[in-house]
Amino acid sequence: MLAYIAQRLMTGFVTLFAVAAIVFLVMRVIPGDAAVMMTGAGAGVVSDEELAQVRKKLGLDRAIPIQFADWAGDVARLDLGTSLRTGNPVINDVARRFPYTLQIVIMAMVLAVGIGVPIGVIAARFMGTGLDRAIQAFSIAGLAAPSFWVGLLLILGLVKYFNWSAPLFWEPFWISPLKSMSQLIWPAVAVGLRQLALIARMTRSIMLEVLGEDYIRTARAKGLSEWTVVFHHGLRNGLLPVVTLVGFEFAALFGGLIITETVFSVPGLGQYVVTSILARDYPAAQGIVLILASIVVLGNLAIDLLYGWLDPRTRLQGA
Repeated sequence: MLAYIAQRLMTGFVTLFAVAAIVFLVMRVIPGDAAVMMTGAGAGVVSDEELAQVRKKLGLDRAIPIQFADWAGDVARLDLGTSLRTGNPVINDVARRFPYTLQIVIMAMVLAVGIGVPIGVIAARFMGTGLDRAIQAFSIAGLAAPSFWVGLLLILGLVKYFNWSAPLFWEPFWISPLKSMSQLIWPAVAVGLRQLALIARMTRSIMLEVLGEDYIRTARAKGLSEWTVVFHHGLRNGLLPVVTLVGFEFAALFGGLIITETVFSVPGLGQYVVTSILARDYPAAQGIVLILASIVVLGNLAIDLLYGWLDPRTRLQGA
C-alpha cells in the first residue's frame, strides 16, 4: 500500500509541475504586457524609461527560466505573490472567493447525486419502457448541453418570467445560509446538469449489470418486494463505481466553473481566473490555476487511494 501511495504522490507532483510550467509559459507568450497594462504605456502616458523600470520591478526583464525558478521557489514557500491588479496577496484574494466556488460545487453535486442516482435506478428497473427512454434522452441532452449555454438559458428565462437580476451583493453562507443558497442555486443547477446526467447514466448501467446477478434472483425468490431488492440489495452492491465517479466529478467541477461563474457574475475562483488573465495579472493567474489544478490532482489522488484501499486488485495493477 505504501508503494502504491508513493507512486500516486509522485504522479501528482509531476502533473502539478507540468501544469505550473505550462501556465507560466502561456501567460508570457500570449499577446499583452503586464507592465504596459499597469502603467497605461499603450496610451502614450508613460515613457520607455519608466516602462523599463516597471518591468525590472516586476522581474519581467529577466530570462523566462529565471523568472520561473524564482516563482517556483516562492510557491514552495507557499507564497503565491501579490496581485498586480488588486494589490492584495493572491492567497488572500483566493481565500475570500473560495467559499462561493465551494458552495456552488457542493450544491451542484447534491443536486446531481440526489436526482441522478434515483432516476438511474428507476431507468434500470423499467428498462425498455417509455420512462427508461425518456430518462436516457434527458441524460444525453444533459451531457450535450454546455453549462454556460444552460446558464444563459436560465438567466433569460428568469429575467423574462420572474424579473430576476443578478445580486449586487453575494451573501456569504456563514452570514445568511438561506439567502446565500437562493442566490447560488441557479449557477449550481447550470453546472450540475451535466453531472446529473452522467451519474444517471452510470447508475443505470451499473444497476442493469447488478440486477442480473444470481443473488438478486435469490432475493426475489425469497418473496422480498421489488423495491427492497433493487435498493437494498442491488444499489448497495453497485454503488462503488458511482461513488468513484462522484469523487472525480467533485474535484473536476472546481476547474469547470470558470465560464459559469462569469456568466452569473459570481465572485468566485472562476471569475478571478478570467479577470486575472484578461488583465495580464501574472501572479494571480498563475496562482489560481495552480490551486485549481492542485484541487483536481489531490481529489483524484484521494479517489485513487480510496479505490485502492477498497479493491486491492487496483494496487496490484498500479504496481
